Amino acid sequence: MTESTPRRKLAAILAADVVGFSKMMGENEDRTLRNLKACRSLTDEAIKAHHGRVFGSAGDSIIAEFGSPVDAIVTAVEFQKNLRDRNNEVDPEDQMQFRVGLNMGDVIIEGDNLYGDGVNVAARLESAAEPGGILVSGKFYDEVRRKLDLGFVSKGAHEMKNIEEPVHTFKVLLGHEGEEEASPAPDAPSKAAPVANVKPRLIVLPFSNLNNVEDNDFLVDGIVEDIITEFSRVNSIEIISRNTAFAFKGKEIDNSKIAAEFGIDFIATGSIRSSGNRIRISVELTDPATGSSIWSERYDRMMDDVFEVQDEIVRKVMVALVGKLEIATLERAKRKPTDNLTSYEYLLRGRDFHHKFSKEGVLSAIEMLDKSIAADPDNAQAYAWKACSIGQGLFGGYIEADFDETLTEGKNMIQKALELDENDFECNRLMHEVNKAFEDFDQSEFYGKKAYDMNPNDPRIVSGYGELLVLTGRAEEGTELLIKAYELDPVGMGASNADKRLGDVMFGAYVKGDFEQCLEFDRKVGKKQPIAWAAKIASLSALSQTQDKEAELNKFSAAYPDIVLGEEIDKLHFQDAAVKQTMKELVA
Repeated sequence: MTESTPRRKLAAILAADVVGFSKMMGENEDRTLRNLKACRSLTDEAIKAHHGRVFGSAGDSIIAEFGSPVDAIVTAVEFQKNLRDRNNEVDPEDQMQFRVGLNMGDVIIEGDNLYGDGVNVAARLESAAEPGGILVSGKFYDEVRRKLDLGFVSKGAHEMKNIEEPVHTFKVLLGHEGEEEASPAPDAPSKAAPVANVKPRLIVLPFSNLNNVEDNDFLVDGIVEDIITEFSRVNSIEIISRNTAFAFKGKEIDNSKIAAEFGIDFIATGSIRSSGNRIRISVELTDPATGSSIWSERYDRMMDDVFEVQDEIVRKVMVALVGKLEIATLERAKRKPTDNLTSYEYLLRGRDFHHKFSKEGVLSAIEMLDKSIAADPDNAQAYAWKACSIGQGLFGGYIEADFDETLTEGKNMIQKALELDENDFECNRLMHEVNKAFEDFDQSEFYGKKAYDMNPNDPRIVSGYGELLVLTGRAEEGTELLIKAYELDPVGMGASNADKRLGDVMFGAYVKGDFEQCLEFDRKVGKKQPIAWAAKIASLSALSQTQDKEAELNKFSAAYPDIVLGEEIDKLHFQDAAVKQTMKELVA
């Protein structure tokens, strides 16, 4: 071996830093440095006690190496708990929270320093961890999961800057996440019922159309969409959105990769064959960690029974997942859209066209939904989906009729739907959005909360209600919902939709005053929309990062030469006008 050949070794790397450190320094440097010294005594003592070595420390950051991943995670858990205890004893302005990332990997030795992906991944994990939390890589998790009495929750795979492959991540449960505890490890012998706040995550992939007739796709996709909707109303689980699930339609699917990427615990697949008024639906629920089938069933029924079949699928899958039924609260009788199968078929066709997000799609959707209403004037969902299609057409520029008259027609459709079924979540979602746009915050809150209570897993509802909370002075809670909406719909209608959801999180983080979090989520965004850019620029300004702010303003002008940021902020429906004015001043 020549002297020029770098020395390497396998090491467990711990990366940590203080949440919001720059903001603290801007407010009071002396107090911040005094508190940092007190906290570093806790972190450094734990590292030394468990045979670790700090080899990097700049400002508020810590990089340490351990020969054993067990030592590394014991250290992290110990000092996070000690820091939490300290925070409980000191005044709020003296409290500090650390984020921690842990990785196991190959590193290059150069003097007292270590370099390489093993270190870089730990640093990326740290920036993605929750305040006061610990995030570990899949490699690290594999090394420690059987050796310690700790709980873990999969947070899915994450793309990381300058790291070639996505990194699967796990959150370490420290016993203070509300009532949160761990679900069993992915390869545990049995899937015990998860306890509070650790919800199994399910994806229902598009079913195969065994008729091999393209014209029949609307029926297959419509039935699957209805099944997803039924699951989304269940509080005991999280279900990946219809948009993200249908992004896999027609593609070769590797269940284990999907599970790793989106943190999926269970996958439902199936097929549908129809002949005249008869329909055969086959469904299977699998555990992607083991590849084993948990439950499967085949239904040979008349089309008239399709709603009962959907109900039965949901009930049986829920039994398999959590061992108890929450379904009784869903009251299928109130949600069955229509007894008229012709009306139901046109409703499915209308929804299918609506999801194409094009001028032709919108106009065809409205035509099909009009036929659905003609076949059954009491079909509330047909009115609700027509209102949704009218809204898409108006704001997408697809409808050339008079704007105000068409908007009035859409509002009348919503009102009619509510008169027919006040418990239709689509109607309540739309009323929430309309009232938010007209700044009737009380009514928007009423309908938004009602829609969210009825369907806590629909990303449109979750993000819409989260945005309202951000706009009305409850940004902490609202941002949590915006993050949840992104997690439920990480692919959605394509990369642009994911960027929109991430931009919403940036906006929420800015409004709640967590400017560091806003900048962290910015690193995950591809193409930023104007409001996301405004949130980033305002955050940089609030952190007194003047040079970076000017650079971002120039980038924004190049990306959106015809848009003025202040005018975009004016379009936001803040309940408190002072919040809007402050944001405008920060981006000026």
